[in-house]
Amino acid sequence: MATQTAAARREEARAAYDAFVKECPTSQLLARISDKWVGLVLSALGEAEDGSMRYSELGRKIPGVSQKMLTQTLRSLERDGIVTRSVTASVPVRVDYRLTELGGSLGCLLSSVKRWAENHFDEVSTHRRTYDEGH
Repeated sequence: MATQTAAARREEARAAYDAFVKECPTSQLLARISDKWVGLVLSALGEAEDGSMRYSELGRKIPGVSQKMLTQTLRSLERDGIVTRSVTASVPVRVDYRLTELGGSLGCLLSSVKRWAENHFDEVSTHRRTYDEGH
């Protein structure tokens, strides 16, 4: 095995987390957090009055999300440490979701993207029409 210089080791370590490299785990994480449902779930939880929402509240807040997709999204976010799930023993069982500190830092960014889309949709729509008419 060849000996590496300290600079070469640093460069290799830096390349290990280069999202432009297809095999990089950060590329996979970017794919997960750029999902439409992830952004909407995090935005909804970030806007919640007490910081938490029940599963059914999330389903009502996010139009068009199926139960299956909401469940998959919440499970993946819990696995990644972005959302916590707390179960309260009652009849029926109460399940609440809340952003973790890590999730809150991401939620702020995705809420900004959501607001940008809401504020600029008319402008983008106009550009799309102009582009489509010219092509």
